[in-house]
Formats: sequence, structure tokens, C-alpha cells
Amino acid sequence: MSRAPQDTPGTWKSYFGLAAILLVSAFPVYWMFVIATSSDEAVMSSPPALIPGDQLMVNLREVFTMQDVFFTASLINSLIVAVAVTASTLFFCSLAGFAFAKLRFRGNNVLMFIVILTLTVPNQLGVVALFIVMNELGWNGTLLAVIAPGLVTAFGVFYMRQFIGHAIPDELVEAARIDGALTLRIYWTVVVPAIRPALAVLGLLTFVATWNDFQWPLITLNGTDFPTSMVALSDLASGNYVVYRRVLAGAFVATVPLVILLLVGGRQLVRGIMEGALK
Repeated sequence: MSRAPQDTPGTWKSYFGLAAILLVSAFPVYWMFVIATSSDEAVMSSPPALIPGDQLMVNLREVFTMQDVFFTASLINSLIVAVAVTASTLFFCSLAGFAFAKLRFRGNNVLMFIVILTLTVPNQLGVVALFIVMNELGWNGTLLAVIAPGLVTAFGVFYMRQFIGHAIPDELVEAARIDGALTLRIYWTVVVPAIRPALAVLGLLTFVATWNDFQWPLITLNGTDFPTSMVALSDLASGNYVVYRRVLAGAFVATVPLVILLLVGGRQLVRGIMEGALK
């Protein structure tokens, strides 16, 4: 009997290739940790040190106590923004994706085409207009200006529409209607349980992208006392003389939540991507 593809054992070449890719991918994170634990002399030494030092707590103390950086507040702000944007994106994108995939209304395809078309427009082109809108609303300089533009994304709507269209049969939706379920009840009791893997993928991608966002928070939160983590890192790197051990210590702290999130949700991420690919 022939083996299924997933049961075929890997060769030493495949394991060697995966190990090489893992080392290349993980080395920048390891190097960041090495610099974050080193002194100024070790950072400037030649050849560079490859073993972590014993100055991590000293460097972290400098990062969290620096004036005009507000690093602790920046981590809290980034968490607030990332959680709010992720939650709203999951709700609105899944709801819109359900409407585009399973509801029949005039202009469905035209509106979907417009949504996809917005993906071709660089975000940088809308920065000036977005800044003017936020200024008219009085939100510039607040976290609302960072959260509001990310409440729903074109990619999320398109991704959820594609997943829902293939994962949920039309007969299941019609059966729920015959049983007397309204549209929102169908969405909550039929659609949401079936698209949990896709929600996990979209949630992880959205959280990471929001946490790492730099351009728009830098523009709208410039000069305020409550920046996001990426803006705080840019403040650490500003000045005539950059203390790299301090900057990379802050970068290491800002990376830890993402690493934990990917370790916890990595299985759901792979599952959601594989299910989407097999639909």
C-alpha cells in the first residue's frame, strides 16, 4: 500500500534545510538578546561577543527609567491598541465576510471589488487625509487616533469572505433560516464556530501588525506622553549618540509579548492556514 503524503518520513536533507532556516531566522533575535545583556565595551569589541553578558537588568533599568521615553506606558498603550484593533477587526471583518459570502444583495460583487481595490493603495497615500480627519475629530495625540483607522481592514474582509464561502455550505445557512434564525443569530451560532481557525489566523496577524505599527503612531502621537512601544523605541534610538545596548534591551522587551503569543497560538495559526489552503 502506498503511503499518504503526510506519513512520508523526512530525509536528512529536509531536516538539515529546516534547521538551517531556523538558525538563520532565530539568529537576529539571539543577537538582539546578546547586545541587550552586554556592556558598552562588549558591544564595541572586535570580534563581537556571541555569548550573552550579565548586564540585562542594568540595561532594562536604564530603559524603564529614562526621562521623556515613557517605556512602561508605551507597552501598556501598545497592548490597549493591539487588543482593541484585533477585537474590532475580528468582529467587523467576519461579519462583513459573512455578508459578502452568504447574503444576496444588489451591488455585492461591485462592493467586494472596491474592497479588493483598496488593497492596491499604499497606506502612505492616505496619511495626510487621515491626519486631517483625526484633527477635525479632536483625536490627534490620543490612542483613539491609532485605534480608529484599524477597526476594519480590506484584507480581513476579503480573507473572511473567502474562508466563509468555502467552509460553510449554503444549505446550512438556509436550514438555520427555516428554523427561524435571524441573520445575526446565524452569524453567531453557525458561522463563528465554523471559522474559529480563520479567526485565530487573522487575530494573530492583526495583533502582530498593530503592535509593530510605527509610521501612523509616530505621526499622531508625536510629542505626547503616551506613545506606543515602537515610538518609544525610536525615542531610545534618537540623539547624537545611540546607546545600542539600551535600544536593543527595549526591543527585546517589546518582542517578548509577540514571541509568547506566537508560541501559544502557533498551532492555531498553522491549522487555520492549512484549512484555508485545503478548502
